Amino acid sequence: MTLDPIGFVRTCFGGKFGVPRQPGLCPSAWGELVLHEPYRRPEAIRGIEGFSHVWLIFGFHETAAQGWKPTVRPPRLGGNQRVGVFASRSTFRPNALGLSLVRLEGIVTTAADSPVLLLGGVDLLDGTPVYDIKPYLPYAESIPDAATGFAGAEIPRLKVEIADEAAEAFSHLPERAQAVIREALALDPRPALRTEDSDRVFGASLCGRNVRFTVNQGVCRILEVAAP
Repeated sequence: MTLDPIGFVRTCFGGKFGVPRQPGLCPSAWGELVLHEPYRRPEAIRGIEGFSHVWLIFGFHETAAQGWKPTVRPPRLGGNQRVGVFASRSTFRPNALGLSLVRLEGIVTTAADSPVLLLGGVDLLDGTPVYDIKPYLPYAESIPDAATGFAGAEIPRLKVEIADEAAEAFSHLPERAQAVIREALALDPRPALRTEDSDRVFGASLCGRNVRFTVNQGVCRILEVAAP
């Protein structure tokens, strides 16, 4: 089998650092799915507007060259316990394929590269190749009592504060961009395996801005919101 991308996504995440580790965790995150030729045809998505969510099969294009690993260290286990790669959603997979459930917010049919699917709740890096789209069917795919193994605990979130020196730049961002930055940083994008360092300044590319922040005692403090 040969897999060729049917398109790619443009998203609000300009770098791997800061991308949510699962879809839906940052509900304000947005993206656009742009189809390649010959798939850029209105009839290819006819009827998709009736679905609120779609599955995307995509490629981990920035880590594929590093190959796969039989065991990995999931962030949900603090990055210090190993499980089998097939018991995880690690990027280091034999075929570097990912699966993401995203919200379908609309379809643009007027641009030169239309039709373009407008997406929400994405967890994909800008430029990610997409190999297939499938509609989400809750009657077949929603299992409320499913066991969730080591990933069953509630995801902790940081409190996010804006430093005075960053307040003006942050306030000038669109409301959705502000929400994305708050939601993404509340998930604590720092590596799971780390030693606490309250003085270290981190940076993430979010919504077209370089966002610099620190984390100390459960509080993420945004220090700067600057143009790239």
